[in-house]
Amino acid sequence: MSLTIWVDGDACPNLIKTVLFRAAQKRQLALQLVANQSIATPPSKYIRAIRVGGGFDVADDYIVKHMRGGDLVITGDIPLAAKVIERQGDVINPRGEVYGAHNIGEKLAMRNFMEEMRNNGQVSGGAAAMAARDVQKFANALDKFLAGKQI
Repeated sequence: MSLTIWVDGDACPNLIKTVLFRAAQKRQLALQLVANQSIATPPSKYIRAIRVGGGFDVADDYIVKHMRGGDLVITGDIPLAAKVIERQGDVINPRGEVYGAHNIGEKLAMRNFMEEMRNNGQVSGGAAAMAARDVQKFANALDKFLAGKQI
């Protein structure tokens, strides 16, 4: 199996990238980090940073264009997750939540509702800071996914 892990690199926390670097090296998996800026990566034939041009959704569009069904995408971007799922990809967000056909519609609706609330000034702020338990939850979700793929 030639699974590729794609990372929406602009917003991916460094602690999550570290988990991904170890997994890619240990399991000899292709790991592609796509971002509008340079991303430092350890030397590895399995890990590649791809810098795309600036602009709205340029990195997202690159991932969707180049991923294949069965690939894994790491992103907290709900619209990107929906596109990946539509193309038969799998998605785990940096906090370890798995997105799929079973829950992406609900996630999109909630995202749109919250965006409307923020635009109307009724809600402010965003997600809580990344905690150690979030990193552990992500690592567990990644391990479970990779074990299920029998890599």
